Amino acid sequence: MPYELYYWPTIQGRGEFVRLALEEAGADYVDVARGPDGVPAMMRMLEEAAHPPFAPPFLKDGDLVIGQTAAILLYLGARHGLAPKDPAGGLWTQQIQLTLSDLVAEAHDTHHPVSVNLYYEDQKEEALRRAADFRDSRIPKFLGWFEGILARNLAGDRHLVGASLTYADLSLFQVVEGLSYAFPKAMERALADAPRVTALRHAVAERPRIKAYLRSSRRIPFNEDGIFRRYPELDG
Repeated sequence: MPYELYYWPTIQGRGEFVRLALEEAGADYVDVARGPDGVPAMMRMLEEAAHPPFAPPFLKDGDLVIGQTAAILLYLGARHGLAPKDPAGGLWTQQIQLTLSDLVAEAHDTHHPVSVNLYYEDQKEEALRRAADFRDSRIPKFLGWFEGILARNLAGDRHLVGASLTYADLSLFQVVEGLSYAFPKAMERALADAPRVTALRHAVAERPRIKAYLRSSRRIPFNEDGIFRRYPELDG
């Protein structure tokens, strides 16, 4: 039985972190909401599941339904060799993933700093202030942390954990891609001080399955409905 991934069909969003793991693993999966009647099926799952996820993405594997991006990746990482087998390594990989989740949330809040129920145009003044701090303070701080982890990983300086690719590497790649779309000027400056992060980004992009995925129609382009949105005024 293929995995069933449930996420919005027109954006990368948080579902893209799961897609990248599934693609790298060569796993058989169905992106349910992109098919006929897929969104209604997704909404029924949210309403009727015995343990309903709060929101997409969620993954169905047989009778098991898993919500929250980090939890899905924890599950897939163990099943598909995308995380260390030892408990300490597995926990460290998940800690990195949760930190990436924090960064993703902060990126989202640059364009929706007041409420997700308001349009960007209704909170633009607040967004300008939030984005300035995010560009000047938060991006360098997060990238500096990842750069330090890569420098201290003696097993392989193009991986965050150990000598092999993990789901955390895939997620850092996706975050760098998204931030480079949303904040190209700020990221050019920040990545100049993060050569190891840059090298990881390029190494992930060249992995055969990821490279094929990025060139395929399965990879939804970044757009202004997702988490990473390009508003030039927010890039300073």
